[in-house]
Amino acid sequence: MDLLQQIKNLLEQHNITFQLKQHLPTITSEDSARERGEPINIGAKALLIKTDDGFHLCVLPADRRMDMEKLKVIFNSKKVRMATGEELTQVTGCTKGAVPPFGNLIGVDMIVDKAQFDEEYMAFNAGSLMHSIKMKTKDYLNCINPKIEEFSIKN
Repeated sequence: MDLLQQIKNLLEQHNITFQLKQHLPTITSEDSARERGEPINIGAKALLIKTDDGFHLCVLPADRRMDMEKLKVIFNSKKVRMATGEELTQVTGCTKGAVPPFGNLIGVDMIVDKAQFDEEYMAFNAGSLMHSIKMKTKDYLNCINPKIEEFSIKN
């Protein structure tokens, strides 16, 4: 079963209302927001990092960036870096820009930035560069019960 279907199944199992939109392929958060016709601040990006103890998925608002120093503290790691394209594909099975904010479905430890919950809705690429899902942020929180940390800063 492909990742998009797994996400849909998970949301349906939790009786979560969501909108699925098909669009032109998008890699960047800006392109995705434009294709969805949504403001960038409701976008959620899922970025894979490598720490001393392995890989972690970091979910944060699309209009923010990660603070690597804060991530070092959160993960008690001397080194924190973005995963390479090859590592991203090996670990998540996704290409750059397609990774969804569901580490539980791809077997990766995940944290979500507190700022992600500032907006009522969130939208994200759903395991595909051509499919996005929009849903209520509180439903996402209830569905996956993530570890929440503060690790993003405004662009």
